[in-house]
Amino acid sequence: MKKTAFAVVAALAATPVVANEYEPAMAAFLNDNIRTWAQDPILVSAIKAQNEVTAGYDQATIDQMDTTWRAEVGAAATPTITPVIENAAADFLRAQVEASVGQITEIALMDSVGLNVALSGVNSDMWQGDEAKYQQTYSVGPDAYHFSEVELDDSTRTYQVQISMTIVDPDTGAGIGAITVGVDAETLE
Repeated sequence: MKKTAFAVVAALAATPVVANEYEPAMAAFLNDNIRTWAQDPILVSAIKAQNEVTAGYDQATIDQMDTTWRAEVGAAATPTITPVIENAAADFLRAQVEASVGQITEIALMDSVGLNVALSGVNSDMWQGDEAKYQQTYSVGPDAYHFSEVELDDSTRTYQVQISMTIVDPDTGAGIGAITVGVDAETLE
């Protein structure tokens, strides 16, 4: 048995690990661009305000909000979606998208339970808490970040990567939410 386990470990050690080829460019974009504005007081305040409301939500409440959101996508009346895309934080996010001159495709700001706080544009669902962009950032800690693989994004119709990080309370250093920035993969160097 030891010989078999050793053989497996040796074979795994000899297997090359293929990393995301975009990771160095994604790390540079995170550090040179996103970190310069992601902790803006407008975003931090929006997350803190929503956390006061949603901190006590159970999973059934979150699931109902997500179901309602999904039903509103593309509908004439959007009482769940509208407050998330029409607020000061959403305006700030859209300004970042515009300033990037096509490099940033979309931005989502999430609270402590993974619900959308502000968006640069409508996305497909309200709850991000079941996705890596939230689970590998806010759920991990204040210094956490996550880089996705390159994927065709249905909402933006571009090949993009998602760069996500935890948003922290500047007064306490504790994580309060997360942000995900979609970046056109073809613009990364």
